[in-house]
Amino acid sequence: MDVHKLVKMANEIGAFFESEPDHQLAVEGVAGHIKRFWDPRMRRQIVQWVDERGGEGLKDLVLEAIRSRRAALLPGEARSA
Repeated sequence: MDVHKLVKMANEIGAFFESEPDHQLAVEGVAGHIKRFWDPRMRRQIVQWVDERGGEGLKDLVLEAIRSRRAALLPGEARSA
C-alpha cells in the first residue's frame, strides 16, 4: 500500500483521538486501533516510515503512539525503539 495513504489514514485515526482529554488514553487509542484494524504489512510499513523518515507527515499524537507502542504493533519482531 502507498505509504502516503497510510500516513493519511493514521492521521485520521489521530484526529479522532485528539479530543480525548487523557493524553495517554489517546495514545493507547491510536495504537490500539492500528493494532486491531491494520494488517501486519500495513503496520510494518508505517513503522518503517517512522524509522526511515522520522514519521514525516504524521501528527505528533500518531508518531508518539507508533514509537511508544512499537512492540505491540510488531509482535514477534525483535526490534528496539
